[in-house]
Amino acid sequence: MRIAAVPAGHPYAQHLLDPAAGPGDGIVLLPDPTPPGALHGQWWPPVMLEAEWIRANAHTFDLLHLHFGIESFTLPQLQAVLDALNTAGRPLVFTVHDLTNPQLVDQGPHLAQLDLLVPAADELITLTAGAAALVGERWGREAVVIGHPMLAAPAATSNAPGTAAHRPRRSPITIGVHLRDLRPNIDALGTVETVLDAVGVLRESGLDLAVIVDLNERVRDEDVRQELRRRTAGEPGVELREHPRLSDSELAEALSQVDVEVLPYRHGTHSGWLELCWDLGVAVAAPDVGFFSEQHTGRGEVAVFQPGSVPSMVQALLQLITPLEAAGAERRTTLVRERSAWRAGQQRDIHRAHLSVYRRALAAVAV
Repeated sequence: MRIAAVPAGHPYAQHLLDPAAGPGDGIVLLPDPTPPGALHGQWWPPVMLEAEWIRANAHTFDLLHLHFGIESFTLPQLQAVLDALNTAGRPLVFTVHDLTNPQLVDQGPHLAQLDLLVPAADELITLTAGAAALVGERWGREAVVIGHPMLAAPAATSNAPGTAAHRPRRSPITIGVHLRDLRPNIDALGTVETVLDAVGVLRESGLDLAVIVDLNERVRDEDVRQELRRRTAGEPGVELREHPRLSDSELAEALSQVDVEVLPYRHGTHSGWLELCWDLGVAVAAPDVGFFSEQHTGRGEVAVFQPGSVPSMVQALLQLITPLEAAGAERRTTLVRERSAWRAGQQRDIHRAHLSVYRRALAAVAV
């Protein structure tokens, strides 16, 4: 089965497939065409989401599966895509990752795109039951719930010397806040302020904690960067790290150096960052927005806090720190291995679930 996945090169799409699937259950992703003027390996803006490309290449794929990239297009352009798919007899499967777009401040255009695409798709997928319920409420459509796949090969990254899995259980416990390039849904100042205040409270109770605030060299808001430098300067046990954008392997290594990661989001639906942390055995404190808490529900995996609330952050960090204090370093290593093994089984299940959705979509257009 030939799938035009938008985008095929994204780690999410790559990890939907079971490499051991038999010939009758095989799925092939078409490679992403390179946009004009783009760097090698850059998929955005996605060429496959252009009506002209669909008309010229419909014979090369059986189905289009849309994940990301719609913010690059206008409503008329997306309508033209739907028309081209309909003319070619190619179904559309749409995974509703984002009910709000983390790259945008004004959500109006994104919601308008969802109002177009969700009713038009032949099949819908989303990642959590909560998101599926919201899709049903807003659009009267049923979305199949298929969990987020792995995003890392954790056995390799976590076994590197210097990562938390290899360090003895030590003081201090390290809290990480990765702000990346300060995209619109990142509440950098609010999150850092709340974390530092919560850490101060926890230190008074005897806990030895360190904080790493991590930031790309190139950011979207220079004023916020300067305020972060001011706020963290001279704070004991607090380090502000600034660096070029990290590669996937560098990112995995950086995350593996923290014990608890605090997600700094002011809005969102699901989090790939949370999934990467889970793969690496890093506990996650997530804001009570979207459906982050539904992605992993085991004890010590994800704890929820109310944005801006120091008492709530204190409680979330305590929920995650308490199991860490009781576990040795070998537990982190074991945890990563266990999760890697679980991911392998999950990948087979995810493959089969997508295959079922694809077959149903193809059968519908064949009628």
